[in-house]
Amino acid sequence: MQFTSERRFDDGVIEREFTLGEIPGTLWTPPSPAPAPLVLMAHNNGLPKGEPRLVARARRSVAYGYAVASIDAPGCGDRPRSTADEQARADLGRALGAGEPIDEILESLVGSLVERAVPEWRTTLDALLTLPEISGPVGYSGWTAVGIRLAAIEPRISAVGFFAGGYVPRAQREEARQITIPLLFLLQWDDEGNPRQRALDLFDAFGTQEKTLHANTGGHTGTPWFEVEDGNRFFDRHLK
Repeated sequence: MQFTSERRFDDGVIEREFTLGEIPGTLWTPPSPAPAPLVLMAHNNGLPKGEPRLVARARRSVAYGYAVASIDAPGCGDRPRSTADEQARADLGRALGAGEPIDEILESLVGSLVERAVPEWRTTLDALLTLPEISGPVGYSGWTAVGIRLAAIEPRISAVGFFAGGYVPRAQREEARQITIPLLFLLQWDDEGNPRQRALDLFDAFGTQEKTLHANTGGHTGTPWFEVEDGNRFFDRHLK
């Protein structure tokens, strides 16, 4: 892991950009010298790790005493998209414009992203846990499809917060039954692009006995800010 830049904010939060092979990432750490538990904060839909509302979420978690890391997964941010990704996105745009079914296109596109992103997240986690400013335990927040796979195979993750507003491939819907760690699931009730019943069925499928569903009215990007605060309190219960 090579740190390429460092910025210190007025509140003492340190933001450092890093590269790990081809993986670009950002690490935020609190001003306290004591090692902090870690939250992996993943995004999807091609958003860059520097997108303002994602950075705001990360910095708020740091204020609660966490180290927070985010990476640009394959095809996200400035990372190049494969020819297959570009074709799938073109097919998706065409199908949406024509009012045609899109599930099989999303199955191919999102399934491929999960297969490539999860190994990179595990490599990043390996490197982060060697840093003296990070102690574990580890939480995960964000992209549901990637988070399900990570939580199913990565024993170092102790609690997860998922956003229901994205397509989850069939393989991850089955893997949801393997998740036994505490889970917080956020659902936007009026998310026009993500069927509500599918999200509710996924919540039912999670194998953990400690799972909580928070549903709020509004569309895809309308998650209330207070859910960020509730998410941090959720991690406080399970990571501290």
